[in-house]
Order: sequence, then C-alpha cells, then structure tokens
Amino acid sequence: MRPGAEAERQAGKTDSPETKQKTMSLPILISIAVFVGVAALVIALGYFFTGREERRIEDRLELLAGVRSPQAQEQQQSIVKETLLGEEAKSWLHQFLADRLNLGLLMEQADVQMPVGQFVLFLLGAGLAGGGAGFFIGKSLFWVLVVGVLGATLPVFWLLFRRKRRLKAFSAQLPDALELIARALRAGQSLAAAIHLVGEEMPAPISQEFALAYEEQNLGIPLEESLRNMTRRVPNLDLKFFATAVVLQRQTGGDLAEVLDKISSLIRERFKIWGQIQALTGEGRMSGVVLMALPPVLLAVMYYLNPGYTSLLFEHPQGQKMLAGAVFMQLLGALTIRKIVNIDV
Repeated sequence: MRPGAEAERQAGKTDSPETKQKTMSLPILISIAVFVGVAALVIALGYFFTGREERRIEDRLELLAGVRSPQAQEQQQSIVKETLLGEEAKSWLHQFLADRLNLGLLMEQADVQMPVGQFVLFLLGAGLAGGGAGFFIGKSLFWVLVVGVLGATLPVFWLLFRRKRRLKAFSAQLPDALELIARALRAGQSLAAAIHLVGEEMPAPISQEFALAYEEQNLGIPLEESLRNMTRRVPNLDLKFFATAVVLQRQTGGDLAEVLDKISSLIRERFKIWGQIQALTGEGRMSGVVLMALPPVLLAVMYYLNPGYTSLLFEHPQGQKMLAGAVFMQLLGALTIRKIVNIDV
C-alpha cells in the first residue's frame, strides 16, 4: 500500500459527512437562486413595459380641452374608458394581453381594479411560489409542475368566481333598474337622466355600469354606443334586449316605458322558472358534490391509516401516472355532471 493511501482514506472518511451535506444542499440552493432570479426578471420586465403616467394625464387633459388633432379624437372612446375605470396607460404588452387574450375584459367584468400587466406578474409569482413549494414537498419535477400549475391557476379561478358573482348580482338587479327607468320616463325625465338616476339610486354593481354609460354619453359618446359598450362589459341577454329597445325607440319612436315594463316582467318570470329548476336539480347537484369529494377524502383517510401503502401513488412513476389519470377523470366527470344539471332558461 502506498504511504499516502492511508492518509487519503482517513481524510476521505473525515470529510465524507460534510461533502455529503454540501451535495444534498446544492440542489436546494440552486432552486432558490433560480426562483429569485426569475422573479426579479419578471418584476423588471413588468416595470420596463409599464407606460408613463404623466403622458397619459397630458393626453386626457388635451383631449378634454379640445386642442388635440382630429385623428386623436377617434381615440376618445378608449381614453374616456380608461379615465372612468382608472386603468394604467396601455403599453404594447398590456395591449396584447387585454385585446388578444381578453384578459382585460375579464378583469373589467370581474371589477378587479388592477392593471393587466400587474395581474400577469401576480400569476407568474404564484406559479413560481407553487413550483418552489412543490420542490420542497416532493423534491421531483412532477411535484414542481403540478403545484406550480395549481398555484398559477388559482388567481384565474378567483377572477372567474368574482366575475360570475358580479354578473349574477347584476342580473338580479336589472328588473328593478328597468322599472326605475320606466317610472322616470313616465314622470317626464329624459332617458339619459333616467340612466343617471339608476347610477345614483341603485346599489353596485348595476349602479357602476349605468353611471359609466351616463358619463360616457356626457363626454360626447352617443347614447347608443354607450349602451353597446355596457353590453360588451356585461354579457347579459336581458341587457341586450334593453339596449336594442332603446335603439329602436330612438329610430322609430314608441312607448319605451311600456317596453321596459314588459322586459322586467319577463326577467322576473325567468327567475321564477330558474328557481324551480334549481329545486328540481338539487339532488343531482348534491350527487355531483359527493362523487367529487369522495375520492380525495378516501385517499386522505387511507394515507392517514397506512402511509406506506398510499405513498406508492406519489413516489413510484407508475403511481404518479395513475394519480394524474384519476385527476383527469375526476375533472371530466365534474364537467359531465355540470352539463347535465345546468339548464339554461
């Protein structure tokens, strides 16, 4: 044996625990560094693509003062919309996300007062945080992807939930608003004054939309265009009936108050039928909830009673594929049950 072999072997034994600890901590440090670097890059890009607030204020003041060029007058509608909603000036990134992906319209319908670029940064941050949490949970690429995608989609689900709740509240308030407009018309007020009355007297969210329509036509946009913009912001079929009735009445004449009374009574009858359908389909909806909740609850109970038996689903590659297939089948079953019990009125 060489003279230095014994010394090298003893040195290897002495340094092996520290070397092993450094080797184990190296992937964690690399993951943390990558997470911080990507997050910093995303934040820097967001600040880089954000427009200048001063130029936005100057453009609006020039437009309202009437010193803008005729070509700039064509942008009046979009500038009025940004003024009333308090949005940031649109960069090209904001324009792409808002117009091409309809993310800005979705946020507007959900009444989320946040620039589109900032919301996208929030999505990316949630996804990166979920990916980091998945790495510390399972220390595998599978968990990083699963938890990262889940973290990135949670804000989108929250946005869709707010949108659905707001549109539902708007639909419930619309009959009262139409009756209020009809009474104001019979009292001798103009249609614009009646719309302004709804914006002042009714609660949100219907007061916000009607007040915005009144302010738009007050700043020079035709009333028909203002109502058309409101139907774009609020995809409600009854609201489209109201806008169509207003356009026809202004073109051909007629008793608009009587038409609005008929539309409001039709909406109330539809709500009554919808309530009966909800009562009849309650058993099917509860069955769907039970069938969706049973597999994850059963998995949690089995993991609590016998962790070694259930851990194969998370550790073994075949078990991970089976778990992903089970999640996909759960989602497919939920969509099928929802399609059965949801009946449009």
